[in-house]
Amino acid sequence: MRFQKLVSHSLKSILLILLSFCAFSCIPLQIAPNIDGAKIYKGKKFKKQLPKQYVYVFEDPKDANEFYTYINAKFDIDYDIGGGNVPITINQKKYYLTFYEVERNTKTVNLVPIAVDIASESKGNDPIFENMYTSRNGSWYIALTVSDDNFNDNLKEDDPAHKQILKHLDYLRNEYLTTVNYMEVYLKSK
Repeated sequence: MRFQKLVSHSLKSILLILLSFCAFSCIPLQIAPNIDGAKIYKGKKFKKQLPKQYVYVFEDPKDANEFYTYINAKFDIDYDIGGGNVPITINQKKYYLTFYEVERNTKTVNLVPIAVDIASESKGNDPIFENMYTSRNGSWYIALTVSDDNFNDNLKEDDPAHKQILKHLDYLRNEYLTTVNYMEVYLKSK
């Protein structure tokens, strides 16, 4: 008898803990990646709007269009006129750099507002927290592609210049992230 009470009490405690865990948590539906440095992805796997080729991706903590401004200053061009293909030279070979500003979201279902509204509706009241059932916050990324005159995807691992291209893209990323005034970049390149 004493053992039954102990088991019953333990089950109630576990059930209460599980119930409170569910009530005070949120369920992630979609998670934006946390990229430390940069990472190579298949474009379509990272974001459907990206091209099928490989992309060099890093998180962009700056405001919208900052990378666009950086590229224009760095290469003394108007990115819109060039159609998105910025000529770069790595080891005396010409490549074309294209970039995309991409947003990925973290989307969660919040169980607490749902539970409160269910309890409220059971008493005949209207839902109060209906607009808080899900939450969403986004992270912005820069995705870069590199191709040559023959439209080859030069970010593939088997490309002969793969390591040199990654080193160059790392340099561009670091310069972009550490530069406050893009006129400095323009003057450095002259």
